[in-house]
Amino acid sequence: MTKLFVSDLQGKEEIESIFLVKIFNTMEGKDGRKYFNIILSDSTGDLESRYWQYSEEMEKNISKNSFVRVRGKLNFYQGRRQFIISQMDKINPDQVNEDDFVMKSVADPEVMYKKLLAIVDQLNDVYIRDLLKMIITDPEIARRLKLWQAGKSIHHAYKSGLLEHILSCTELAMILSRHYHLNGNYVVAGCILHDLCKIYELTDGINVEYTEEGKLVGHLVKGLEIVDRFSYKIKNFPHYTKMHIKHILLAHHGEYEYGSPKIPQTSEAYLVHLIDLMDSKMGSFDIIKKTDSATGHWSGFVKHLDRIVYKSDLPFYPDYLQDAEVPEERSEIVFKAPIQDPKGRNVPEPKTNMGKMLGGFKITE
Repeated sequence: MTKLFVSDLQGKEEIESIFLVKIFNTMEGKDGRKYFNIILSDSTGDLESRYWQYSEEMEKNISKNSFVRVRGKLNFYQGRRQFIISQMDKINPDQVNEDDFVMKSVADPEVMYKKLLAIVDQLNDVYIRDLLKMIITDPEIARRLKLWQAGKSIHHAYKSGLLEHILSCTELAMILSRHYHLNGNYVVAGCILHDLCKIYELTDGINVEYTEEGKLVGHLVKGLEIVDRFSYKIKNFPHYTKMHIKHILLAHHGEYEYGSPKIPQTSEAYLVHLIDLMDSKMGSFDIIKKTDSATGHWSGFVKHLDRIVYKSDLPFYPDYLQDAEVPEERSEIVFKAPIQDPKGRNVPEPKTNMGKMLGGFKITE
């Protein structure tokens, strides 16, 4: 059976393929009948699904992270794709290619890693340069950095997403620290180290969860431990240099209400916070545009961004339009027949643009 990917599904069609169960919940309808609310997924996105034939056996056998072979029909409900399952069977993980079910960065992690090392080599503070190089070339840290996600479900939440985020932030650090005349050594250090310890906060693989260390300690505090651990290996590492690096790590969430133990109190710390915020939000927009299941130009409501997102490319004109190519201006409101008031009398068509509203308007002295 040929694997059908979520991104390839079009229109109303019959589907039979293998997917990973991302969410599996038992729900109860208005009529009191139970059914399964399911999110199926693969490396290209998620598929909202329903299985109306509830059974206790299926509830026991299938759970989050199960692989299932499903058959059913793709429909549209409230402008979103919805897969109605008619048959579902659990299959052995040995029967699938894991790469088909793990979303990953479009960039090669080895290439990204080499770019990160090259930036570190350009730094002119010898202590910060040596510290960063020692940390990111540590064999276990380097191995994890090339594989780990930056977040569990939202923030660069795909394989090698952490390295992609760190590299993107670091490249911005080089540009923006020069633009604002700041010490780029500290901005680069903050961008490399601020989320690095998510390699200890999160697990890897198909199902990413928080580790015990992630739940009990977290990547901010773990980041300070890493700085201490490696700086102690560098002779005469300056105390105040280490203190300012630690401040950047503690303050990179920006506000107390966002879990930041400190708010940024140096220009370099504030810039790291802004770079991190910008890159994470732009990453969210990118993923939404690639994976959202709503039809048309607009996404469904995105809770963590508190908005809907325009998914299509913006208009682009490398050449001037010819007169014949210019579309007629039209209002989004189309009136197909004269409007009538409650007494049956025709009402003039409402003004729908500024030209009509100002028609006949004259200025007299």
